[in-house]
Amino acid sequence: MSSYHLHITNKNYSSWSLRPWLLMKELSLPFEEHLHPLAPGSGYRQPQWKSFSPVCHVPCLHYHHPPSGSSDPIILWESLAIVEFLHEQFPNSRIYPDSLPARAWARSAVAEMHAGFGSIRQEMGMNISIRVELSDEAFNEGLVKDLRRINEVWEEGLAKFGGPFLAGGEFGAVDAFFAPVVLRLGSYLGAGERFLGERAKGYMERINGLEGVREWVAAGVKEKERHEAHEVESLEGPGRKLVRDLREEQSSGRA
Repeated sequence: MSSYHLHITNKNYSSWSLRPWLLMKELSLPFEEHLHPLAPGSGYRQPQWKSFSPVCHVPCLHYHHPPSGSSDPIILWESLAIVEFLHEQFPNSRIYPDSLPARAWARSAVAEMHAGFGSIRQEMGMNISIRVELSDEAFNEGLVKDLRRINEVWEEGLAKFGGPFLAGGEFGAVDAFFAPVVLRLGSYLGAGERFLGERAKGYMERINGLEGVREWVAAGVKEKERHEAHEVESLEGPGRKLVRDLREEQSSGRA
C-alpha cells in the first residue's frame, strides 16, 4: 500500500488536481489516486470533502508515515505545498532542476502560475472535452495580457535553458504547473494561434504528447458527470462558439 494518497476531482474540469497528479505520474513517484466527483448542482467548494480536506478543496495529499508513531497522516491541501513537500521527500527525482539558475527560475514561474493568470482562469475555464471557437470579442484586455505573458514565460524558459522542457532537459514542477494552460489552449481555439510563438507552440505539442497527459485527457473525456457551473463558465461571455464536444462524439461512436 502506498504511503502517498492523492485526492482529486473530475479530470475533465480540475486543473489544480492535474498538477500534482501529472508530476507524480511522469516522475514515477508512488501514489494512490482517490477521485471524488463534484456533487451535482454544487458550487466550487465541496463541504462533503471536509473528511479528508481541511478546506473542502482538492488536490489534497495524505502522507502516511508509520515511523512517526502516529496513525494520523500528514495532510497537504495546496498544490504548491504538495510539490514542495514531494521535492523534500524525493530530492533525486528532479522535481526542480539541479542547476541553481534554472531552479530559481522554475520556482518563480511555478509561484507566478499558482498566484496569477486570473483572466485565463476566468475566461478559459478548464473543460478538456470541448472545443470552443474564440472570435475577436473574446479577447479582452486581461486575457490578452495573460496570454502574452504565457508566451513570454515559455519562450524565455525554453531559450534560456535549452528545452525541451521549460527549465531544461527534464519534465518537472514548472511543466506540471503550466500543463493545464496547454490543455486550455487546446479547448479554446484561436488563443494559441494568435499569441504563441513557434517555440511555445512546439512546447504545447510536447506536453500534449506526454503519456500522463494522454491518460488524463482520455479519462476526462470518458467521465459522464457534467458539472453545471463549469459548463456555464466555459461558454459564457462574448465571442464564443461551441464547435465540438468530445463526450458526445464518444457516446455516439463518432470519436
